[in-house]
Parts: sequence; structure tokens; C-alpha cells
Amino acid sequence: MHIKIGTRGSKLALWQAHYVEAQLQKGGIDTEIVIIETKGDKILDRSLSKIGSKGVFTQELEDQLKNGSIDIAVHSAKDLQSQLDEAFEIIAYTEREKANDVLVSFDTNLSLKSGEAFVVGTSSTRRIAVLKHFYPHIRIVDMRGNLQTRMRKLHEGHCNALILAYAGVHRMEYDDKIAEHLLLDEFTPAVGQGSVAIECAVNLSEEKKSILKELLNDKHTETCLRAERAFLKQLQGGCSIPVFGMATLDGEQINITGGIISLDGQELIRKTQTGSSQFPEELGTALADELLEAGAERILKEIREKNGSAVI
Repeated sequence: MHIKIGTRGSKLALWQAHYVEAQLQKGGIDTEIVIIETKGDKILDRSLSKIGSKGVFTQELEDQLKNGSIDIAVHSAKDLQSQLDEAFEIIAYTEREKANDVLVSFDTNLSLKSGEAFVVGTSSTRRIAVLKHFYPHIRIVDMRGNLQTRMRKLHEGHCNALILAYAGVHRMEYDDKIAEHLLLDEFTPAVGQGSVAIECAVNLSEEKKSILKELLNDKHTETCLRAERAFLKQLQGGCSIPVFGMATLDGEQINITGGIISLDGQELIRKTQTGSSQFPEELGTALADELLEAGAERILKEIREKNGSAVI
């Protein structure tokens, strides 16, 4: 069996693709990596929330899935839009890395909690809103580009620190630049953060689907991300909306915490629900409904009216 693996071309994306490739090769599968540039890779002079496009990091890969040029597309799960076109499905989720955000700097003595005013680079609406809510003394500058580009800008002095996902920092071996591991009850991550999602066309052969799921899917992670993605889908949140959500498994129970923050950081709504691991989507949807009733619907409307932002 031969599997063509579609991926973006950044070092982190290629790390993910080679990781997937290694798992497949262990199972005796012949593989080929195909690098595809996406809109999100090309447009670097605007924040993600200003691009206003559904699937800024996925559309071009899905085009190749649709025409059969590749068999699977490898994504950071947090970059995958909450609602897929009916022509596609997620066939597997890799085991989740530690999901925290981290503060990264060449000065590892820096801490958000120190009260010291310094400059943090990030393009994430979620991280910006969280900083405004908990750490209003921090100055924020927009920081787009792949991980190596942002580290270069940090080194050049565009900011004093970056906020990044631990998974990417660890995989790119920048652990020695971590100044602070940020608390999950403040910086609750984006849905899917820390896991790699493998997408395919629904018409991919059942034989390939079966072997892909067997060799790549982590059931524990899948259960959690099914809950998280259902939550995000019901909220209609995405890269332009400061929404967060994370599920964990405790035996046969799922605990999922999710919320939303206003763009100015003034209003934060966070809720938690627990339910059976047999019904992850129902639990994620219920949590979203609770948030909407608690004021999230109003915040979402305000954000969309201000940004004119597209749902991703």
C-alpha cells in the first residue's frame, strides 16, 4: 500500500508529517510526502482574524485530497476548521502532547506574574484577550509567521517574549527558551492544541481508511477532541474568535472546560461540564449551549460586528 501525505512546508508541519510517515512505515506502508503551500502561509502581513477566510491553513490541502493527488492531509488539530465539508473526514488523531501555552524568551527570567511591563508577540486573538484580562500591564505586538520566523523576530528585538503552544516549541527543540509554563485555568488552549489531525476524503478506499486508523489514531485523544470540536462547531468559533476549550478523560468520564473572552479582555465566560465518554459530541454541544445562554452569544455578535469576521 502506498500513502501520499499532504502537508504544509514549515519545519513544524514537516515534523508532523514525518512523524505520521514513521508510524505508517512501522506498519509496513510505503509513503510519500507532498508539500503544499496554503493561504495562511502566503499572507503574512495581516493577522489571521483579518484574512477573513475559512480554512486558511487547510483549503489547498483539501483541494488536493478532493482530486486524489494526496491520500491524507496532516494538520495541527487546532488549525482545522470546526466544520468540514461533507467530502472530507478526520480519520485519526495522534496522541496529544502537553497542551499548555508557554512564554518563550531569550531571557528566561521573564514572568507574566512578575508585574514587570514587557512586550509579548502573538497573533492569536485568544492569547491577546487572555493577556488583556489577566495581565493588562503587558504590551502586545502582532507576530505572524512560522515558528522559526517568530523566533528570529524575537531575537531581533521585535518583542521580549512570545506566547506559543508547548507542543510546537518542544517539537522544534526550543525547550531551553521556555521562561514560563502558563496555567491552563488562565490560558486554556485552543481546541485541539497539542494533537495532529489526519484528514482524508470520504471516498478514500475503506482498506486505506482502516489501516490509517489502526496505525495513527489514539482513542483517548480522539474522544477528547470529538468533544472539543463539537463544542467549537456549536459556538461557530475559530481563529478570529477568542474561544478556548479542553477536554480530559477520567476513567469513563469526560471533563470539558470551555469559554470565550471579549476582544478587549473585559468579559470572560468559562464553564465546565462532565459526562460519559460514550457521548463526547453531545457533551461538547451541551457546554456550548450553556455558554451561549450565559452571554457568549452576545459576545460573539459583538465580535463579528466589529471584525466582520468569517466563521472558520
